[in-house]
Formats: sequence, C-alpha cells, structure tokens
Amino acid sequence: METTTTTKLPAIFSSGFLNLFLKGAGQVMFQGNAWTGIFFLAGIFYGAYTARMPAVAWGAVAGAFMSTITGYLLKYPAEKGLNGLWGFNGILVGCALPTFLGNVPLMWLAIVIFSSMTTWVMTGLNDLLAPYKVSSFTFPFVLITWLVLMASRLMHALPDSGLGAPELPGHFSTTFNASFKDLLIYWLSGISQVFLINSWVTGLLFLIGLFISNRWAALWAAAGSAFALCIAILYQCNGEDIANGLFGFSPVLTAIALGTTFYHVNWRTAIWTLLGIFATVFIQAGMDTFFAPIGIPTLTGPFCVATWLFLWPHLKIDKKILQQG
Repeated sequence: METTTTTKLPAIFSSGFLNLFLKGAGQVMFQGNAWTGIFFLAGIFYGAYTARMPAVAWGAVAGAFMSTITGYLLKYPAEKGLNGLWGFNGILVGCALPTFLGNVPLMWLAIVIFSSMTTWVMTGLNDLLAPYKVSSFTFPFVLITWLVLMASRLMHALPDSGLGAPELPGHFSTTFNASFKDLLIYWLSGISQVFLINSWVTGLLFLIGLFISNRWAALWAAAGSAFALCIAILYQCNGEDIANGLFGFSPVLTAIALGTTFYHVNWRTAIWTLLGIFATVFIQAGMDTFFAPIGIPTLTGPFCVATWLFLWPHLKIDKKILQQG
C-alpha cells in the first residue's frame, strides 16, 4: 500500500516562516536561498537608510510579508511558498511605492493591499502563460505598480512626490566623462537598482548574496550590468540615467535568467544571454520613451519583455525546466 506525503507550510512567525520569507527576497534574482535573502535585505536597508528613505526598507519587509501571508490565506500549493515564490513580487511593490509616493498612511495601506494582490495576480498570469512555457517573472509587480502610480496622478491624498513630470522625450546630456572609479560605481549601482536602490555598497552586498547561492548567478549579474553599461555609453544614452544605474537593473535580471536559471551554462547559452542583454538595453530605452509622456518608470518591464522574447523560441540549447512561477 502506497503512502502519500503532503508538504506542509511552517507556522506563521516560526523560524520556518522566516526561512521562506527570506527566500522570497532572494527569488527576485531567482535564488531560493535564505542567506541570499539576508544579504539582499541588508543591502536594501543600507541603501534606503543612507539615502534617508527608511520607508523603502520597511516597505520591502511589509510587502514581502503581506504577499507571503496571502499565499497562506489563499491556500496555494505549499511548494511555491516553501521556495519563496509568493514573496518576490510583493517585496518589489514594497520598495517601489515609498520610492515614488509620499510617506503617508494611505501609501502604507496601498502597500498592504497591492503587495498582497501580487500573489494571486502572479498565479493567474502564470496560468495564462503556461501554454507558452514561460512564467510571469516580476510582471505582477510591474503591472500593479504601474496602475497604482498612474492612479496617484488623480489622488491628492497619495502624493506622487517621487515621480518625474510627464513630458515628451527631448534633449538630454550625452556628455560622459567618467573615471574608472566612477564606472565601478555605475556598474554596482546597476545591480542595486533591481530593488530601486542607488548604492554601490548595496550592489556589492547583492553580488555577495548571489555568490552564496550560485556563483554563476553572481557572475552573470556582474556581467549583465557591465555589458549594459558599455552598450548605454556606446549608444550615447542619457548620462544621468547611466550614472544612476538605470540601464543596468533589467539587463542584470535578463542575464541571470538566460545565463544560468532557464538554460544550462555553456558557450551557446552565453552567446544567447549576451544577445538578450543587448536587446534589454534597447527595450529599456524604447519603453522609457513610451512612458515618458505619463511620467511612469518602466520598472523591470524591459527584463520581462526581453526574457519572454528569448525564451519563447524554445531553442534546444540545453534548456532547463521552468523553475519560477
């Protein structure tokens, strides 16, 4: 007689719950590792507090907590929760809303509601995308945050103090005279901006966290930001955006996804990944232009689009089984 075992979730507020909570932070960069999550949160807190924006750090905690708790309440498959897959979109919502909106009580209410919402939106989008053998990645965070930020334009009780003014794409400075030290800072900032943090120290902490889990993920994150930086400089993109790492964060995620998460590591996938990084920079620039008239950031949308485009062909270059979603 066969016996079946049911995977159980740990009790809320137990050490097991803390473990899957931390994995949720790590899963933003495809790492279901609690130690990676610790380094990611350390980087977020360092960057947020040095920028005098502590609400971003605590928003990250609140967002990850609420999206994880939602998975419990909706009784979604335990395997997803144990791997941290309920938390990674929520933590990004928790970082984004305090970054772009004023630190008022109603903003915190929005974090609670919309970070929770990412859990069921992710489930629905993954079901829609399942026939194409891809997942929604961070698109639940992107979609929900876009809607909230656009709504804030008509909600005076939700001040859009961190959003740029809506404007048509115009002239910008392409003058770029940077020392080697400056380039190192821009490179690491491209990694830190995955969580909307502009800090080279945070970028370094993220790389350490990645290396603990997967040295190839750390290598591709570093390569993705460096290659994207070179492309942005070569094509004379906005100098201020380059300096703030804004052309790096989506290529970092694309690099990890294609370079080691969904394909086995070899020379063929390396070439495919470099092409994906190149395309991501162009998609980033194109989406920046598209969203400029409404003053909404692209967030990790370019990563989602680029990675879908480079996974949909289903090339037989040692593709792995879909791991996230």
